[in-house]
Amino acid sequence: MENTLKHFVGFLTLEKGLSKNSVQSYKADLLDFISWLRNDDINDFLSLTRNDIIYYLGELRDQSLKVSTIARRLVSIKVLFRYLFQESIIPADITDVMDSPKMWRILPDHLNSVEIDKLLESYPMSNDPINFRNRTMLEVMYACGLRVSELVNLPINAIQFDEMIIRVHGKGGKERIVPIGKTAVNLVKRFISEHRYKLLKEINYPNLFLSYRGKPLTRERIWAIVKEAASIAEIKKSISPHTLRHSFASHLLENGADLRVIQEMLGHADISTTQIYTHIDGKHLMETHKAFHPRA
Repeated sequence: MENTLKHFVGFLTLEKGLSKNSVQSYKADLLDFISWLRNDDINDFLSLTRNDIIYYLGELRDQSLKVSTIARRLVSIKVLFRYLFQESIIPADITDVMDSPKMWRILPDHLNSVEIDKLLESYPMSNDPINFRNRTMLEVMYACGLRVSELVNLPINAIQFDEMIIRVHGKGGKERIVPIGKTAVNLVKRFISEHRYKLLKEINYPNLFLSYRGKPLTRERIWAIVKEAASIAEIKKSISPHTLRHSFASHLLENGADLRVIQEMLGHADISTTQIYTHIDGKHLMETHKAFHPRA
């Protein structure tokens, strides 16, 4: 991918005649994108899907990057893919109809408590290891506010059952400790003792959650599981794995949790990132006032 980027930079300089600053801007954006792909074990542009790009942009939004910055990153990716298509390096331009992040809502989506219950109950706690795995994953994501990348890489020894905490390695390898709660703890215990071994193959990966082939799950698969759960639960909102993380934070704030504590549990380096949830809480307060105040 780096070699392709080198040729693309040459194309921008020699054929498009862009300024040095513009070319450097494209290069910096795309190097960040390639680095993210490498971390997700994606090593060529041919195997990329639109969902991969959406996940990348979603993680940028989760880092609270400015909408203008995310929009610029998408423009850089779109220009690259147009070049790849024109040069017959890829069979189709998967970015052709992607919308600009400027059209995204600034506030993150979240589910109310009734919707959360429906979503979590979409997969029955049956003897089927895949259904039980999916139910357990949803419970853990909501109970701990995990990023999808953190769930993918979560090792089986991350959960300390006696203390009811989970050790999470987030961005930059920083470790944080998050309470997990009885419901999720009990499900993880059952999953490990009754179902995980059914998914094991020749290699026993350290990851807690495995695919039916015994390998670590991908971001794309977890995205699909959340979408499937929403469909089963007949939730009309557009949701993603990020939605469970946002719901975790929103519900804590609505019920009186301190913003600094939420910051620690989410693994935000800057309190300003966590403060987006105060807008959601403000909306909740307005709705509560309207519903219960006699002169609202």
